[in-house]
Amino acid sequence: MSRLLAFAAACAFSVACAAQPPHKLSLTYDVSYNGIVAAELTEVLKHDGKTFSLSSEGRGKGIGALLYHGAAKRSCRGEITSAGLRPLEYRDQRGDKAPAVARFDWAKNTLTQEHDGKNETTAMVLPLQDRLSFLYNYAFQSTPDLRPGKEIKVTLTDGKGLTRFRYKVAGTELLKTPAGELETVHLVKQRENKDDKGTELWFASDRDYLPVRILVVEKDGVRIDQMLTRIEN
Repeated sequence: MSRLLAFAAACAFSVACAAQPPHKLSLTYDVSYNGIVAAELTEVLKHDGKTFSLSSEGRGKGIGALLYHGAAKRSCRGEITSAGLRPLEYRDQRGDKAPAVARFDWAKNTLTQEHDGKNETTAMVLPLQDRLSFLYNYAFQSTPDLRPGKEIKVTLTDGKGLTRFRYKVAGTELLKTPAGELETVHLVKQRENKDDKGTELWFASDRDYLPVRILVVEKDGVRIDQMLTRIEN
């Protein structure tokens, strides 16, 4: 019986490990505005199986850089749980401005947001994540529930405020990217009103559910498309 339990525990451990991406990854994206590449975005994921850190930095690229206003840096760090990523701190800095910061106190169930010289602490609205950790959360879930038709509700912080999102899983899709053809799961944001901008997300089911494309359609019709160009260990 003890050997059986040990074998079962080993299997469970191997499954948990298999659900996690490599300990260090760099993902590079092109960001285009109405089809014109304006920036290159690099995101770096590091983790040790218990804690994680994410960094994201974008800079203008090519002639389209005129459409991109200044460097943007985002980062977050936190813990890895059985349900996925649990952020502890998120930072969002645009140009030379002071960063907007979100700090998560899971013991007290509070969120503190610092921006524009203000400091606001509120009760958490669950499920809660920041705008960066949300995109990598499925990469750390052993069996992400992304069946077609499923509705996903989440509250996201950017350090300045909270936004409630509803996504619906549109299905699976073979997506052609500069990094190759990838099997993906496609999520579509459910608009609350006609003025609400559209958002679509693609996660690579054959690459640990990493984010490979983000499409945002602004109220005026401008299409901002973030497309994966390469992944490096």
